[in-house]
Amino acid sequence: MSADPRALDSKLREMYPEIVKHDLSLSLSFDPGKDAWIVKLAKGKHELTTHLERKDADACFEGVQCIYLGVQISQFLENFESGV
Repeated sequence: MSADPRALDSKLREMYPEIVKHDLSLSLSFDPGKDAWIVKLAKGKHELTTHLERKDADACFEGVQCIYLGVQISQFLENFESGV
């Protein structure tokens, strides 16, 4: 595991302000078998679980957004807001 979970949580909230704006619950855990962070977003009964590759998590600390994660967050919010 390369990044501290609290530092990564803080960085993701900074890079993806919609997490805070929409009051989403964010939890992180590292899966050594996948060599990736498991990212869980939730609001009420709605939940999204996805992964963030270690290299992408490391890049976050250099200010590089992960397009895949950004798309996942946007899709989650779109589904949440449309009531899917």
